[in-house]
Amino acid sequence: MSAPRRIVVALSGASGAIYGIRALEVIRQDRSVELHAIVSSGAKATIAYETDHSYDDVVGMADVVHDEKNLAASLASGTFLTAGMLVAPCSMRTMSAIANALDDNLIVRAADVHLKERRKLVLMVRETPLNANHLRLMHELALAGAVILPPVPGFYQKPATLMDLVDHSVGKALDQLGIEHALFRRWTGLPEKS
Repeated sequence: MSAPRRIVVALSGASGAIYGIRALEVIRQDRSVELHAIVSSGAKATIAYETDHSYDDVVGMADVVHDEKNLAASLASGTFLTAGMLVAPCSMRTMSAIANALDDNLIVRAADVHLKERRKLVLMVRETPLNANHLRLMHELALAGAVILPPVPGFYQKPATLMDLVDHSVGKALDQLGIEHALFRRWTGLPEKS
């Protein structure tokens, strides 16, 4: 029997907890994936403030939940095989810590492991406007192998709801992780004029 395909979804404390929640909802539908979650203390507060979800509902979508303070967790070692990691949303504090390998919590350590092992790491960074330090660190992370994927939806989808906007950004992140989804209609070109 082959090992399960493991995907890690981490939620940091930035605004936009719905991105991580929606990613968990979609990934958990693929029963071939062993879904691991890390939810920071800041994310717990953001989930309560910004959404109708409870913390228990959110972590209940994962197969394995890791405490952000547990630096001895399986995800802290490169010998624990994973297929990729998504940080959604990714705060500037978390992004900065990842860029500088400041492994003081499990989100940062697991992201650092993904970089050092050359595994897919997708960061849905949340901040605007971006200053020169943000851009410099994003550039360094991109050079190190991370995918920098701010939640910037395409409007060619003609979104009708807030969830249409969320789904477009989450779908783009899931594409990077090789997760099948039907969150948006794929672009096939402009319709032909009759």
